[in-house]
Amino acid sequence: MSSKVDALKAIIYSSAAPNDTQLKRFKNFLANKYGREMEVEWVKNDDLEGGFKLEVGTETYEWSSLGRLRQFKEALENIPEQQENVISLIRETLDNWTPSVYEEETGVVLTVGDGIATVSGLAGATYGEILVFESGIKGMALDLQEDYVGCILFDDDALVYEGSYVRRTHKTAGVPVGDDYVGRIVNPLGEAIDGLEDIVPQGYRAIESPAPGIIDRQPVNKPMETGILTIDSMFPIGRGQRELIIGDRQTGKTAVALDTIVNQKGKDVICIYVAIGQKSSSVAQLVNNLKKRGAMDYTIVVFASASDPAPLQYIAPYSGCSIGEYFMEKGRDVLIIYDDLSKHAIAYRSLSLLLGRSPGREAYPGDVFYLHSRLLERAAHLSDEKGGGSMTALPIVETQAGDVSAYIPTNIISITDGQIFLESDLFFEGQRPAVNVGLSVSRVGGAAQTKAMKKATGTLRLDLSQYREMEVFTQFSSDLDEATKNTLTYGQGLMQLLRQPQYAPYSQAEQVVILVTSGARLFIEYPVKKIREIVKGMLAYFNEERHDIMDKINKTGHMSDDDRDYIIKSAKEYLSTLEIKK
Repeated sequence: MSSKVDALKAIIYSSAAPNDTQLKRFKNFLANKYGREMEVEWVKNDDLEGGFKLEVGTETYEWSSLGRLRQFKEALENIPEQQENVISLIRETLDNWTPSVYEEETGVVLTVGDGIATVSGLAGATYGEILVFESGIKGMALDLQEDYVGCILFDDDALVYEGSYVRRTHKTAGVPVGDDYVGRIVNPLGEAIDGLEDIVPQGYRAIESPAPGIIDRQPVNKPMETGILTIDSMFPIGRGQRELIIGDRQTGKTAVALDTIVNQKGKDVICIYVAIGQKSSSVAQLVNNLKKRGAMDYTIVVFASASDPAPLQYIAPYSGCSIGEYFMEKGRDVLIIYDDLSKHAIAYRSLSLLLGRSPGREAYPGDVFYLHSRLLERAAHLSDEKGGGSMTALPIVETQAGDVSAYIPTNIISITDGQIFLESDLFFEGQRPAVNVGLSVSRVGGAAQTKAMKKATGTLRLDLSQYREMEVFTQFSSDLDEATKNTLTYGQGLMQLLRQPQYAPYSQAEQVVILVTSGARLFIEYPVKKIREIVKGMLAYFNEERHDIMDKINKTGHMSDDDRDYIIKSAKEYLSTLEIKK
């Protein structure tokens, strides 16, 4: 400690040289602060008229108009949020505020480039702290070394130059939050980028926060219905679950996520779509599609484009998660989609390599698992004592040639509660969504299904598995027995039933009707290519003529044996009116 103090040098900046009395006060201040007398050097600075600035090593003490303005600004920022009588609070702050020595820790930029700045002199900086550069640019401390701090920049690094000073803010990086964010498009810093009026925040949350503990959670047992028959019947998602959507590019991963958002209409669910490293045109088209279907009324889009610097792409999912936690802690249900975490990992890898961290497998740093685990663990179904809110996470990961054993896919598979695997071959065969039934799984399972869905699903997954197995063997033989032919015909019909156009989610009752009628093998007499057309007409018939049973299932989530028989009887009545036969 003494060697560091001995090396310190005190410099006074002011527009006029201090007189003997002032110099004596400075020396007394230094002796009391550092425990020894210290020589003082004076440097002329006309910007500090009517005040002084004292620098001792990396610490700065300011007696100037600028310092007093900063103190007053911080006093105003500390006024409690969401107070009705703000004017009286400002007056009270003015009355009670007394200027004092403005003390701050400053550093100097050593190097800057590629969105990264290394800074010396900030010995007290903490991980994730916001640092402010001389030009006003903000950054975040991400790499704490013994001799320097690695800082990622949230704006153009051309405005930061070597030798400029940096100061600490003692604030953790965060994002403004509030109800007014619903229906808006924002960047990872919480700033509106949709060309509409500025958003007035109702609070401020750190982008990194601890995940809820076990005591603060409750079991995942309420369904988060996607409206997609394949998923809701065989791989149900619960509120508070983390279900991975994985597959090659252009296999419909985003389509599954968007259908899930559209299906939340009227269900009091806040949806957050985090777009990482995507083209602006793609996100604009996506937002237009959501607007057409009224889904933007309950959706927030957090967008870090492909042209944005890597630091913004890095913090984007954490910002979206913080916005989601604001609603979750108010007792609301939240659905958040990270599209996609492959690009997020690449952005983090870029930052890590620029910061000089050791590359490991596939050039990713060793802590890349923790990168996503601390994000996805924040998805939860909170206990009733904590308000009972939930946040369901649907991370998306892109694979290369279906390789689910690559580094990032295996990491996220091990973090999540299941995965929906979209297969390229199925997609090219026209199966939409192209869900591979064998590789997909939900570890929550039937706990996240209503009793009606659980009862209606029956042996669907087993029947599909048998069909896929027999389909392989029939390629080598044309001579088939009657039982095998029936199994293949039934399986082909099931595959047709599971085909579903985008932005056309089924209600729970519609899914139950499809599953019950297909399980009763009512469509086996009809041409496979006509089955989807028949089912579409049958659902219209049920919604118009049998809306009593549809309303009951949608409201209660229950289906008795009598209800099942009634559905089959009504379906037969409808099918008897058709003239389509084999």
